[in-house]
Amino acid sequence: MPDQEQNQQYDVTVIGAGVVGASIARRLSAYQLRVALVEKEADVSFGTSKANSGIIHGGFHHEGSYLKTKLELQGNMMFDQLQRELHFPFKRCGILVAAMNEEELKAIQFLYHRGRENGSAGIELCSRERTLELEPKLSPDVVGGLYAPIGGIIEPYRFVFSLVESALRNGVELYRDFQVSRVERDGADDFYRIFDRQDRKILSRYVVNAAGLYADEVSQLFGAEEFQITPRKGEYYLLDRMTQACPSKVLFPVPNQVSKGMLVIPTVEGTVLVGPTAEEIRDKEDLSTSREKLDSIFDSARRMVPKVSTRDVITSFSGLRPVLEGDDFYIEVSKKAPRLIQAAGIQSPGLTAAPAIGEYVKDLLKKAGLPLQEKPDYQAEVPRVPRVRDRRPFDVDDLVRRNPAYGNIVCRCEEVSEAEIIEAIRRGHRTLDGIKFFTRSGMGRCQGGFCTAKIIEIIMRETGLPYHEISKRGKESRVFWRSL
Repeated sequence: MPDQEQNQQYDVTVIGAGVVGASIARRLSAYQLRVALVEKEADVSFGTSKANSGIIHGGFHHEGSYLKTKLELQGNMMFDQLQRELHFPFKRCGILVAAMNEEELKAIQFLYHRGRENGSAGIELCSRERTLELEPKLSPDVVGGLYAPIGGIIEPYRFVFSLVESALRNGVELYRDFQVSRVERDGADDFYRIFDRQDRKILSRYVVNAAGLYADEVSQLFGAEEFQITPRKGEYYLLDRMTQACPSKVLFPVPNQVSKGMLVIPTVEGTVLVGPTAEEIRDKEDLSTSREKLDSIFDSARRMVPKVSTRDVITSFSGLRPVLEGDDFYIEVSKKAPRLIQAAGIQSPGLTAAPAIGEYVKDLLKKAGLPLQEKPDYQAEVPRVPRVRDRRPFDVDDLVRRNPAYGNIVCRCEEVSEAEIIEAIRRGHRTLDGIKFFTRSGMGRCQGGFCTAKIIEIIMRETGLPYHEISKRGKESRVFWRSL
């Protein structure tokens, strides 16, 4: 092989740096392998993973025969250790499904028995009194409930960032803005040659297709299985942390065949999510929201929590889930393309299952012939980033003495300091959204109205980027355009 190709030669390439691809890359980083993680967006977690409910599910929504149910329960039990190692925001607050009439109570009983059969630890069928004891914010019309104490909440983008940082610290190489557009295979040396739209090239013996909404298109590029990913849009509303509607548990209505319904979700950082809708669409880039969905979302949420109010809304957003026919995860060694692992159709509970998917794909790669030898110097932990809002005043004084930039609060709503913005930039996050997801700057009541200009100044100062190259989430979303 020509010398110029040596630096782009990998044992495994993972396509897609969402929560699934990041989990796989981190797991592989524990072995003596050369691993590449490629992402078509300007930063990791900018696809499906950035806009979801942030729920760690409790193992009762789906039949035990599904692969996703097995991986959901396995993944659920891995989060406590992961949080200790990676320091992402996570809380095991529990999930409560509320029955509002006797018919729904029958459905609750069915979910309870399913959860017991699946092995959901501590799952409980609750009377009306017990349900209201667990969550006083619920409507007094509730007639019973299902409680899954192993359920929880997480900041999904911070989880992905932490996974990727851990993988990079252990030797994984990350390619941002790398949209796979062409694949060639040379049978003589058993390498795939993978090209992006700028004709950059990497070579890889094994490939994992974790491309989310675009997994079907990536599969075609490799001459592998043909399947169709359908986007399912979910619209959410975010309520201010001062809302009186913030519950202590994740609140589910009784689900239907298409959706788990309109949820009321306390986020791990103190705000409240209401939603999502579930609408199958065609456009994989359609992240629009619609005013007409507002009334239906809030009418449904108020049925469970009467204090939910549109007055508390600070923003709305939507996310797309990659739906595959059959409604289960598709994680297999390809039968058509050698040394390709398919990890497609990973919708809910994909976030919960992601750590277990990393283990599962690692085992599939070993089965496909990849030699695995553990690294003696593998580092599971990443350094914790000090955050002003998590510290007591005297502790903040200590931070400021060590680094005066902690004394300059850039985002007042979320109490984010200049030092935290700088740390985000130094860890590779150079877009406004990347910095927002890493630090929470711009996520408060004013939604960046106060801090955006200050953050732009810091990006320019720390990176040397001119103003017209500053973007929200990549090149197509530049904040300023240079005049001609």
